[in-house]
Amino acid sequence: MFELVLQAVFSGVLVGSVYALVALGLAVTFGAMRIINLAHGELVLLAAYMAHVVENRFGQNPWAAIPLALVVVVSLSWVVFKAIDRIREHRELNSLILTFAVGIVLTNAILLIFASDVRSTSSPTLQDAISFGDLFAMKGEIVAFCVSLVLMAVLWWWLKKSWYGRAVRAVSSDRAAAALMGIDPARIETVSFLVAGALASFAGIALYTMSVVQPAVGHAFTVKAFIVTVLAGVGSIPGVFLGAILLGVTEALTVTLASSALQELAGMVLFLLVLFFLPNGLFGARARRG
Repeated sequence: MFELVLQAVFSGVLVGSVYALVALGLAVTFGAMRIINLAHGELVLLAAYMAHVVENRFGQNPWAAIPLALVVVVSLSWVVFKAIDRIREHRELNSLILTFAVGIVLTNAILLIFASDVRSTSSPTLQDAISFGDLFAMKGEIVAFCVSLVLMAVLWWWLKKSWYGRAVRAVSSDRAAAALMGIDPARIETVSFLVAGALASFAGIALYTMSVVQPAVGHAFTVKAFIVTVLAGVGSIPGVFLGAILLGVTEALTVTLASSALQELAGMVLFLLVLFFLPNGLFGARARRG
């Protein structure tokens, strides 16, 4: 039993690292604009299908789809931002309705083009098992874990050291004050959406290489990203990572010790517990960044 639990924890950590990558895109846009992009999960899903196209149509490794996914998903993120930017009244509520509608359109477009079949990588390299003592994982999971760590480190550096990163943090703290300091909030919000689209591109390809995707799971990705953001406390990148790991481990242990049918329920219970007892997230306001 101990070995089984240890394997579940290990698998949960690997999956959680990709959940963190999904959540970071949502956290960046929410931090800069105080807007929850309900189409974010569908953008992640779209990137996953770009990997499917590159692998099955051109016979390439799914990670070779990164340029295509970046072009498609980042461009669509820009379109979504421009639509949100035209909203002048009740921006928070109307943007939720707008992005929810965009998500539905994307889901149905993917369903029309790719049908409802479950898709996953057929690459022998990514599906091969690799052992770490008594623990096992697919090579695709290890690659996705490493990519997630690198991108989180890059984003953390970008927010702390670059001018645009500091501007995102300034707009997040006080939009009006940032504008008085010479920062163009609209430009920074655009950059935030483009960065979120880039993160969604990598997250979608990572999920495709280590799991299965179908048109219906886009909304589930958005829900998981929102849960992780709440667990972390909005704006904390290390918190997003640890919150995502906690969610991944919770789901993995639920599947191992109880039933796979309870996997989504376990995540929601964890979300509600944190919401009730730690409304500022696991790290609170003092640990926030960005």
